[in-house]
Amino acid sequence: MAFLLRQSVRVGTRRLLPALYATRGFSAGVVAPSQAQRTASNPQLNFPCLDVNQDRERSLDGGPEPAYEKIATGYKTFSHKQPFLLDHGGVLPSFEIAYETWGQLNKAKDNVILIHTGLSGSSHAKSHPDNTSKGWWEDFIGPGLYIDTNKFFVICTNVIGGCYGSTGPSSVDPADGERYATRFPILTIFDMVRAQFFLLDHLGVDRLHASVGSSMGGMQSIAAASLFPQRVNRVISISGCARSHPYSIALRHTQRSVLMNDPNWNKGFYYKGHPPHLAREIATITYRSGPEWEQRFGRKRAHEDQSPALCPDFLIETYLDHQGERFCLQYDANSLLYVSKAMDLFDMSASARQKLQGQRDRNKVRFAKLLQDQGEVEACKIASPVSSLEPHAVENNKENLQEDVRSHLKTVADRPALSSLPNTPDLQDLVAGMRNITMPSLVIGVQSDILFPVWQQKEIAECLRLGGNKNVTYYELDSMYGHDTFLIDKVGIGSAIKGHLELLE
Repeated sequence: MAFLLRQSVRVGTRRLLPALYATRGFSAGVVAPSQAQRTASNPQLNFPCLDVNQDRERSLDGGPEPAYEKIATGYKTFSHKQPFLLDHGGVLPSFEIAYETWGQLNKAKDNVILIHTGLSGSSHAKSHPDNTSKGWWEDFIGPGLYIDTNKFFVICTNVIGGCYGSTGPSSVDPADGERYATRFPILTIFDMVRAQFFLLDHLGVDRLHASVGSSMGGMQSIAAASLFPQRVNRVISISGCARSHPYSIALRHTQRSVLMNDPNWNKGFYYKGHPPHLAREIATITYRSGPEWEQRFGRKRAHEDQSPALCPDFLIETYLDHQGERFCLQYDANSLLYVSKAMDLFDMSASARQKLQGQRDRNKVRFAKLLQDQGEVEACKIASPVSSLEPHAVENNKENLQEDVRSHLKTVADRPALSSLPNTPDLQDLVAGMRNITMPSLVIGVQSDILFPVWQQKEIAECLRLGGNKNVTYYELDSMYGHDTFLIDKVGIGSAIKGHLELLE
């Protein structure tokens, strides 16, 4: 009886629904007697943002290659013809570095400033006759400017692993004439720096006036000062870090995961098809600050008179979507994977560098045998640029190296704790790894930077001080532009750079 009652209620409810929906203006198609007459309660939403992606893919069928394939920045190219050993055991048969210069090299060749780029930066930091378009640091470099080309000879490179003229995943492997794609070996920041110093050797530059970099470039500037302390007079690190921390690693991992799950990525072999749609929006969020976006966009919608949509609707959403779409054809997806991974792996701690050096030493033995089998000579001499000092100690003397590190760690442990950083074994390890950076150093942080928070720049400065560097300047900016402040704040960033380059004796 109860069962029949329940059935009666259900039938009755179904019969009442059409009339109820009709009186409220809803479609009653859910109870229509036949499939042909049924309609959904609401129409399907439109997704113009997805249609744009499909249009982009259709336009690439037989159309132009991605923009990074046809970059014509007027750069020069240095070709390193010998095999190049990388920290994690990979070998490049040869490599090229794209670079651009401004100013004049003096007779002594000691007025050189090497500028290191961020993750997606090209060598085009400043306009010049061969390329009159504005560079990414246009207002910072030039005659009488913050990096004064009346005084200095300025060099900027595109890192290996990039896609703006330097050897990277989109380059052709000379071994088989095909693109490297994901056959390109894993890189480190140290590998990038070693390649840059081969360029300096080629130009006859024995010593830099300064190593200058922002963001990932800040990592490179510190790495250069530690790998080649006898070849770097001064260091400037802006919005960088001495080791990648979990938050930034997590953000870059998320970008890589989104990219690698794009079906067009095809495990990196997309060069004969459609490039994947880069997850640039995630990165863009971390480059600026909330207060700036509050001021620029607020809660404004792109079309206030239209119904809300799941595609970009607010102005901030349309901005992020535009940035992602533009970047998709400006930068190679595989380069993003490899270069961002190199950032994750960066760690100046003594233990991490000791482990990496031991791995490199073991790989050098295999590397030398490989070259011997290929008929190459003087294999060990081409593994590192001339006059380089491998971290911390004389090569192949592991016992002395370990004892040296243990002794320094004990010295650091005996010192009082810093006011802003706890004097933990982890910090002591980092201090030991940076102790050979004794040249004048400028470290700049930005309070609104969420990608490289100011405590990471304080960590650099205070570790240098604890390591014995007596000429460390820490400068903190109260800017609303977040991580991108180094591209925007000419007075704050530029003045500090100029003072360190010119006024410091």
